[in-house]
Amino acid sequence: MAINNEYVWHDRKRWTFLGLPFTFTTYAATNEVLYINKGFFSTTEDEVRLYRIMDISLKRNLFQKIFGLGTIHCCSGDKTLKDFDIVNIKKSREVKALLSDLIETQREAKRVISRENIVDHSDDFHDDALTPDDFDRDDSPFDNDRD
Repeated sequence: MAINNEYVWHDRKRWTFLGLPFTFTTYAATNEVLYINKGFFSTTEDEVRLYRIMDISLKRNLFQKIFGLGTIHCCSGDKTLKDFDIVNIKKSREVKALLSDLIETQREAKRVISRENIVDHSDDFHDDALTPDDFDRDDSPFDNDRD
């Protein structure tokens, strides 16, 4: 399988007021990786494989709605990036849908199994071990020692 390094989406963090892109944080996504670059003098470059993202949600406050922006919150299994936000981006609903499709495609391609479908049936399991509540005070074996 060939790795496709073409960006399927890119944008930059914007100011909430007027939605102007006067920040030094950029976001880009390929079919396999999401890149987050921050800073001007001191830069940080993060990347997360899309199959490691477990859940995404969209948050929009009043000002973000007025200026056509939104913030996508990503819950990730990545060890360094952990949970992160894609802050104040244009067309946030469309981007969320695109990322969701890319994430599912990668999870299927990598055969990543989600743990949310695993059910804990520990309440259905009955252990035959005795507990202190199983004894009455009258049945105590040590009551006979009082003679």
